[in-house]
Amino acid sequence: MVPLTWHFRDRTLHIGPRPLVMGIVNVTPDSFSDGGNFRGTAAATAHALRLITEGADILDIGGESTRPGAEPVSLADELRRVVPVVTELMARTSVPISVDTTKAEVALACLEAGAAIVNDVSGFRDPAMIEIAKMFRAGVVVMHMRGDPTTMQLNPQYTDVVSEVTDYLQERLRVLGESGIPPEAVCLDPGIGFGKTLDHNLDLLANLNSLAGLGRPVCLGVSRKGFIGKLCGRELAARDPGSLAIASFAAARGTAHMLRVHDVAGARDAAILLEAIDQHRR
Repeated sequence: MVPLTWHFRDRTLHIGPRPLVMGIVNVTPDSFSDGGNFRGTAAATAHALRLITEGADILDIGGESTRPGAEPVSLADELRRVVPVVTELMARTSVPISVDTTKAEVALACLEAGAAIVNDVSGFRDPAMIEIAKMFRAGVVVMHMRGDPTTMQLNPQYTDVVSEVTDYLQERLRVLGESGIPPEAVCLDPGIGFGKTLDHNLDLLANLNSLAGLGRPVCLGVSRKGFIGKLCGRELAARDPGSLAIASFAAARGTAHMLRVHDVAGARDAAILLEAIDQHRR
């Protein structure tokens, strides 16, 4: 893995040869994997702190499900779910906090509460989201998605999914840069499972090196995704080994710099082992 840096707020994260681990904290009743498990500030905070002890480098807090077919959440509900969790975590840890949202108002409230990163699955299409991220010098995770969660899996089609996703992310980098967000603040996400078929996902995973030319860290989110269940015949609760296999494959090839996962302990162990092996490369 080519070492890269990610600059945001008052932090610089050095990535490589060990990938970063981003722990998922869903404060939702309907997320596809763990919806309802950590509802409420106390439960979500306790889960987040547990992920830190397991080795999370970053926590990603989300209050709206982005699973295929998910219904939108009101602004009031999303604020009520995530802001208290961010506030509580800021008082108890120095681990960087990311907010997983497409709403500029939610990003603003969480950044004011101390979050440092905005993870926007809609790719920062909203100019207000860009302005807020710039105002706070936030880190940004820019993802590729066709449509929105309610429509994204309705017959997605591409001529060349690898080229189209790469071109889209390159264009978003350009737009963000022209809007005042430097490339050093940006992390890219190909959006595995977001508006893609099984073959689209596999094509992207096999060719993630196409994003290397963009010069920014790549965040890979495959944890417990449906295509793993389809290929391996596993229900949600049994998809962590398959998720870890894909994440390890990409990290070992140097094409994934941050692993967004539910199973933080497993991803941490994989990251440590990959780094140890890499140090003996001849």
